[in-house]
Amino acid sequence: MTNEINNPLLISTWPEMLEVEGGTFKMGSTAYKSEQPIHEVTVPDFFMGKYPVTNAQYAVFLNDYQSDKVKGHEHEGEGMVYEHSWGIQQKGRQWQAAKGYEDHPVIYVTWYGAIEYCQWLSIQSGKAYRLPSESEWEYAASGGKHQSGFSYAGSNDLNEVGWYDQNSHDQTKPVGLKFPNELGLYDMSGNVWEWCADHWHDNYEGAPKDGSAWLTGGDSARRVVRGGSWDYYVYNCRVSYRFWIVADGWFSAIGFRVARY
Repeated sequence: MTNEINNPLLISTWPEMLEVEGGTFKMGSTAYKSEQPIHEVTVPDFFMGKYPVTNAQYAVFLNDYQSDKVKGHEHEGEGMVYEHSWGIQQKGRQWQAAKGYEDHPVIYVTWYGAIEYCQWLSIQSGKAYRLPSESEWEYAASGGKHQSGFSYAGSNDLNEVGWYDQNSHDQTKPVGLKFPNELGLYDMSGNVWEWCADHWHDNYEGAPKDGSAWLTGGDSARRVVRGGSWDYYVYNCRVSYRFWIVADGWFSAIGFRVARY
């Protein structure tokens, strides 16, 4: 794996980041027990990816990393991503985005594949990239300090801001085609579920109130995903809706975006 911070190819494919001003917000809802209790969380300033990570961006990582399995630490050998006709494909010893799907969000990526991308990006850039915490994700999706109380990320009409089962034509879409939310973030409702750092907990009893990832208790084999996706219902795309996937799970509706301080 190279470590050339001035490599123009790598720099050109780094995710575009937007600054999210911190603040205090009410996290959760009364819709489901998993979204309760509604609780106050104070989130520090951080940066969030403007879009989900794309197939083209992830292929650059794989070609520099030279493996589709985790190397060199406690998750060694875990699968990171699997081939898909809308996603990443291997040609010989090289990985590439499926033709015509370069700007679609990367899919069939495991939680391990998401965090390894973040670690690789941190090495390349000299900045500490990571998956967002669940509270950071909800705060950003809700519009941060500029939130308007929308059900979805930027609107009460999901058709304006997201791809879901009724408008997606049964597949992912290129990132950034719908309207952004109040912070300029795209595709936070629909298109693909997005991995968060947190262990899955069945509700918010005892959840951190400082914006950090909840990495104690719960089930570490299951990780939080947020945002809904192209093949899920409208209510799954609400900014407060929570779901989980096993960390080594891979599906055509799961991707991720990055965060950093």
